[in-house]
Amino acid sequence: MRAVTEPIDTLGESPVWSVAEEALYWVDIRAPSLCRLAGSGVVTRWPLPELVGAVMLRQAGGLILGLKSGLHAFTIATGRLEPLLPVDEGHAGNRINDSRCDRQGNIWFTTMWDFGRERTGSVYRVDRHLALTRVLDGLTVPNALCFSPGGDRAYIADSAVGAIDCLELGAEEGVSHRRCAFVPAGEVAGKPDGATVDAEGFIWNARFGAGLLARFSPDGRLDRLVPLPVSNPTSCSFGGADLGTLFITTATQGLSPAQRAAEPLAGAVLAFEPGVRGLAEPAFAG
Repeated sequence: MRAVTEPIDTLGESPVWSVAEEALYWVDIRAPSLCRLAGSGVVTRWPLPELVGAVMLRQAGGLILGLKSGLHAFTIATGRLEPLLPVDEGHAGNRINDSRCDRQGNIWFTTMWDFGRERTGSVYRVDRHLALTRVLDGLTVPNALCFSPGGDRAYIADSAVGAIDCLELGAEEGVSHRRCAFVPAGEVAGKPDGATVDAEGFIWNARFGAGLLARFSPDGRLDRLVPLPVSNPTSCSFGGADLGTLFITTATQGLSPAQRAAEPLAGAVLAFEPGVRGLAEPAFAG
């Protein structure tokens, strides 16, 4: 386990590897900023005007950012932000949280009341034509959003509840109405935060508060626990030249001075080679 950035993120989140650029993108929700780690080791940070919950790739080039006010297109060369899809749920405290693209190139984004103070969160799906569908609602802190290798399953958790659920997806309509338990609450220490899926279909989940990564088999059995040098990992994503490196974002938010001193790598992006490879992260098709 090693740090690949300086430990300066307050709430690092949403790591995504660009195969084309050989670079890792992520966000610091609280800065707020978009961050990029290039293959040379150079980190670039772009300040943003609002809280930012997620970054996603785009097939047409550039990125999609989930800001408090909605989805925005981001041009890397110029740093230009362009509104793509406003999101106003009528809750002043809501912002976009954990978000990813599915295997068909649709955006799935989540919303939550900042700090999880109210149960106003939802999960949405956005197709390439920017048609918006609400998939789930009544959530507090939606997290762990990721998709099976075949694209027939979505995984989602409410960190406040602690369980990870599975949604069956249809090839055309995007989602069915069947939602089933995948990992029960309390199965592993900590709260389920961000997650990703490896090439074998196993789910890697950051366990916030417990300093762990948990790997679950496609049928929900705990397969492996990886201890981390920080208590608050927030998400993970595969990258590197062969997609064999697992990158982990972390947080310092809420840590006392004594905890910060005991966790010098908190706030850094961590990386290690788990012995399995990941999948190239899908990009938005719109």
